[in-house]
Amino acid sequence: MSNSVNISVETTCENQIREIGYDGTELYQPPPTLSESLAKCAARIDFSKTSLDDLKKEEKTAAAATEDDKDATQFQESLWPWDAVRNKLKDALTEICVLSDVISVAKDKRYLVLDPLLEEADDTKPIVQVYSRKKAISQAAQVLLGGAERLRSAHSEQRSRNVSDFHIELLRLRQNWRLKKVSNAIIGDLSYRTAGSKFGMSGTFEVTKAEEAADEDAPTSSNNSSSGTSGNNGMQLKASSALRVIVPAELQGVAYIKVITQKDQEDLCTAQVNLMGHGPNITAQTGVWQKTLEFAQNVLFCKELFAQLAREAIQLQAPIPHVVIGNQIRATLLPNIQLIISLCHSTTFDSSQPAPINDHDHVLEHSLHQLLREVHYKNSHHPFPHPASAPLGPTKKRMLAGPMAADRETLLDMTKSQTILEQIIAQAQHIFMRKRTQYVLDTLARDVKDPQIVSHWNAMNSPTMSCVKINIVTHGYDAIGRTSLVIHVKERSLKCICRDGRVMRLSYEPQELRDLILCQINSHQISCLISLARCMAWTVLSNSNHLGIGKVEPLGNASSCLLASPNSDRMIAVQIRCDPQIDVKVYIARSPRQDFFPSPLVPEKLWENLGGNFKEVRFDKIEGKSFLNKMEFLMASLTSNSS
Repeated sequence: MSNSVNISVETTCENQIREIGYDGTELYQPPPTLSESLAKCAARIDFSKTSLDDLKKEEKTAAAATEDDKDATQFQESLWPWDAVRNKLKDALTEICVLSDVISVAKDKRYLVLDPLLEEADDTKPIVQVYSRKKAISQAAQVLLGGAERLRSAHSEQRSRNVSDFHIELLRLRQNWRLKKVSNAIIGDLSYRTAGSKFGMSGTFEVTKAEEAADEDAPTSSNNSSSGTSGNNGMQLKASSALRVIVPAELQGVAYIKVITQKDQEDLCTAQVNLMGHGPNITAQTGVWQKTLEFAQNVLFCKELFAQLAREAIQLQAPIPHVVIGNQIRATLLPNIQLIISLCHSTTFDSSQPAPINDHDHVLEHSLHQLLREVHYKNSHHPFPHPASAPLGPTKKRMLAGPMAADRETLLDMTKSQTILEQIIAQAQHIFMRKRTQYVLDTLARDVKDPQIVSHWNAMNSPTMSCVKINIVTHGYDAIGRTSLVIHVKERSLKCICRDGRVMRLSYEPQELRDLILCQINSHQISCLISLARCMAWTVLSNSNHLGIGKVEPLGNASSCLLASPNSDRMIAVQIRCDPQIDVKVYIARSPRQDFFPSPLVPEKLWENLGGNFKEVRFDKIEGKSFLNKMEFLMASLTSNSS
């Protein structure tokens, strides 16, 4: 166009708009920093053009372009302000390549081998080295021969004197017991402090060498009560032992803790607690001192356990206060039932050990050991704080109570803990309740022949709860029906769960459990009779588990059932009552009535089909082994007569 006008377009000084809000507000992008500008300029450098020829060509082309057009000159001046930077980077790259080549040559050893400089060795004569080595070997041989001679003489002396080596015995002692050397004496420790015990009684013993005592006479060695043969728990130590163990006087003797559940001067459950007989028997492998230390540690264990139980018995606030007298603790489990914990300690060793207990409860014995070990564990193992700045002491559950939004009841449950005595009392109560439940079930199974009562005790139980499943079945009719219920035996109560889902809670009285089983037997007979009647085509007119007529039953309610024959000409009424024993009564009515006579009030003869009076059947004279068997024979005979 001839009338063209040059228009210059320039960018505004404002920054770019990054975002426009809903209210029309404009957010501008901030200007680039110096580092961003430097990175943007460095990105425009072409590092692929690294040869001088290319650079010269570029310079020539740049000069030619300068002559032709000034705009190209301005562009070239703005393009190469970083020429010095590129040259320095190129030199650095060259040096790195040279260094890489040198390293590869030195590493591969294919082009160049580097040998270290050899130092000038001193001129030594070979004969001097031979003499020096010969002298050193002869000195070592003399040391070895001297040691072998001493070992031979010691061995021959030991065989002639028949005395064990002190160091070997000490090594065996150290393998099983904690020892430490204090000045010139060897001291051992029998206590459980390393396991977390805080019992104050000292359990230290001293180990000495018994070479002098072996040469003396037996009467002389027996006079020493603390270290002689008769001082270590009254046992006769062999003179061949090279060790002498000195035990404190308060740890000598035999001790055990006896736990008795007593009712009216009659022992119901007994357990003896000690450390003897637990773990592998290493006495024959170690030495005669092993028996001494085992007895001493057993005394320490029993005293610590009894002291812990006595302290808890005094601190606990029970409805009936616990009594601590001397070495005996008395606690009331249930009315007329007491738990007696006694510490028996004898300083003289009697070869006639107490006779084994026939009714020994191993669960109670194990619980006493385990509970004391648990106390030791809690004393030595404290939960670590989470986070590390949290205070020491609270458990992990209490630390998570805040984030987990625990309620007040949950927090109170976390703070509750049972002592050893409380747990032992709870276990003793459960043992008594379990024995009482077993006695009631066995007595009923023995007395009640029809139906049969089968009890299945769960093998996996806790120390304070057992589970028994009771099946009530009739022999030969178990396919018709059975009654099942589950009983949870707890510490002071019973929880009975019936088949229909009913839950009944009973106290510790055995009569309540006996009454419940009799009521279940009553309902079982009625339900099985209804099933049997339906199988024989009889009609069930009515049935009730809570009959409201007749005399008042001393136990539960009477159950009844009214049956009609297939032709409706016979009716059977059954009544079962829970007296001290199961009482069954059966009545029969016939239709039409034989004693019906028309009258002016009832002239029609159709009223004779209402049935006559019920007559009682001598049920004990009917053939059959069980209630259902007799009822089957009775219904079969009435059906055949009616047909």
